[in-house]
Amino acid sequence: MKTKQTIALTLFALAGLVVLPGQAPVPELKRIESEDWGKTADGTVVQRFTLRNAHGMVARIMTYGATITELDVPDRKGVVANVVLGADTWDRYLRGFGTPASIMGRVANRIGGAAFTLEGVDYKLAANAGANTIHGGRKGFGVMVWQGKAVDAGPNAAAVRTTYLSKDGEENFPGNLTAQVTYTLTDNNELRLDYEATTDKTTIVNLTSHAYFNLAGTGVANCLDHEIWIDADRYTVADAQLLPTGEIAPVKGTPLDFTTAATIGSRIDALKPKMSTYDHNFVLNNGGKSVALAGRATEPKSGRVMEVRTDQPGMQLYTGNAPHAAFCFETQHFPDSVHHADFPTTTLKAGDTFKSTTIFTFSTKP
Repeated sequence: MKTKQTIALTLFALAGLVVLPGQAPVPELKRIESEDWGKTADGTVVQRFTLRNAHGMVARIMTYGATITELDVPDRKGVVANVVLGADTWDRYLRGFGTPASIMGRVANRIGGAAFTLEGVDYKLAANAGANTIHGGRKGFGVMVWQGKAVDAGPNAAAVRTTYLSKDGEENFPGNLTAQVTYTLTDNNELRLDYEATTDKTTIVNLTSHAYFNLAGTGVANCLDHEIWIDADRYTVADAQLLPTGEIAPVKGTPLDFTTAATIGSRIDALKPKMSTYDHNFVLNNGGKSVALAGRATEPKSGRVMEVRTDQPGMQLYTGNAPHAAFCFETQHFPDSVHHADFPTTTLKAGDTFKSTTIFTFSTKP
């Protein structure tokens, strides 16, 4: 015969609650929630999804730009802080906060001369970075409203899939391109981004997350004391317009050598030609062959550590125009790949599927 306590414990277990004798039940972790967060100027509804894990991490993703609006991560003492630049209300985005942690596309980074030729056809793009195109043109994926849907990620994770149809001719790119980015937050303190894209006509595609990280918390003035390591012996040399020249050079002996961990601020003043920020594409040693460790960032005061793993061939280190408030690890194909036959190709043909994975893993050190 079951005792009253046994029956109570069984009922709590069936309800998904954790309880110990003499203690009140702890509510089950609500791993994912969604809400209508606001509307664009044309009345399109913007949703926001909140993902939680068992260790206090929270990721908030809005469908405008498939943007990370918040990423809460514990420090070595268990104190949680947001480590991604973002706004806490939709009104702030409407007032011009921008979408720094959005998905960049259809082609992230730069396309030289705002033009390219594909299968004998010339395409002219919007020049929104001097004479060049950056991050998909004047209305890239970062300012489009995606469709969001919670998806099953198993018992120890939460996930939302964002989908956007970029129609043939949008920003003058060819082909109807369907892009998906699935964000998954796991109990291993991982934020995983799975990218997928298909097209009905040969096109070019290069997708990345433009998340700005400050592991001290986003209220801290700068990220110059972050120690970073990048698994790249080489980088793509760029001209004054930040377009690759085609040369791939060693990082050894330059301020770009992070093969041994160094702080962001330790050599930033030595950048040549004189720059105020890092904005460089690193050629990852793994070469995009599989999902592998590409970089690590450590913030000394909080003890937070972030590792990035990816199957992309390159990663852009960017330390921001608002000087050095945060940094980006943008996993990607190389900039302006469409003009360099020896770079990993960004061409996607009808019937083929582009797939890529990037994982940000968070931990702490004493």
